[in-house]
Amino acid sequence: MRHAWGMKVAITGASGLIGSALVPHLRARGDEVLRLVRRPAVAPDEVSWDPTAGTVDLEALAGIDAVVHLAGAGVGDHRWTDDYKKTILDSRVDGTHTIVQAMTALDPTPRTLVAGSAIGWYGETGDRAVDEQAPAGSGFLADVVRAWEAAADPAAEAGIRVTHALTGLVVAKEGGAWARLFPIFKLGLGGKLGSGQQYWSWISLRDEIAALTYLLDTEAISGPVNLTGPNPATNAEVTRAMGTVLGRPTLLSVPAFALKAVLGEFSVEVLGSARVVPEVLEASDFSWQDTTVESAIRAALA
Repeated sequence: MRHAWGMKVAITGASGLIGSALVPHLRARGDEVLRLVRRPAVAPDEVSWDPTAGTVDLEALAGIDAVVHLAGAGVGDHRWTDDYKKTILDSRVDGTHTIVQAMTALDPTPRTLVAGSAIGWYGETGDRAVDEQAPAGSGFLADVVRAWEAAADPAAEAGIRVTHALTGLVVAKEGGAWARLFPIFKLGLGGKLGSGQQYWSWISLRDEIAALTYLLDTEAISGPVNLTGPNPATNAEVTRAMGTVLGRPTLLSVPAFALKAVLGEFSVEVLGSARVVPEVLEASDFSWQDTTVESAIRAALA
């Protein structure tokens, strides 16, 4: 069953790359959107919350139908010191605990939680394709995602439909990995990273927003859903596509040791390979606007 439009939806992480695109998209189709902010609310569409303290303005959330929970510290924003790794983990687990406690305290209980997650769940997959049936991999991000998703379990136990949106690398010029890649490639300084054979499971920003909306609307879907394009690309293929779209040479390459020196432990994620396929979306009636990474790059620059 699909929801009718006109839902009342609360969104955490509404100022981030994905949230700031999702809010106007939902409003344009007739949904009422509340943005959770970590300060006193000043606008009519704001709701104050403090994920560290575990507090939410429950009164302001009364009558919501669904929550899209996207908040969390940026994985690639800082070098992975022990302190920042703790920030990455705590921001996701504490935020999810807080939003789930709020949802289960509301009467009536909201029907749906679309909880942000990441393809880091799968760890290193090499050239082996994995779908939503695959077990968790190993490594820091896999451990983070496991704890992040587990924090939403009480919502499912309370009868709320919980969907975990395992997002890949979002192709957008406003943020994420591509925000760093575009300026380098525009200068003609782009090239493959390490061997270039590692798979990048990407999704265009417009398909990410469409997929999150689809998960909000589609009551038959719960559990993990990979939000990636249908054709993961190797880093070498991404490099070629960037050169083609931007009309720049891509002859340079960055050796693995240099990435490790600059990025520290985070280099494992850049050099690692995750070939993730969106089996749940492919088995449903969802359709992508961007089925190739070249199309996604063109859409990002349009």
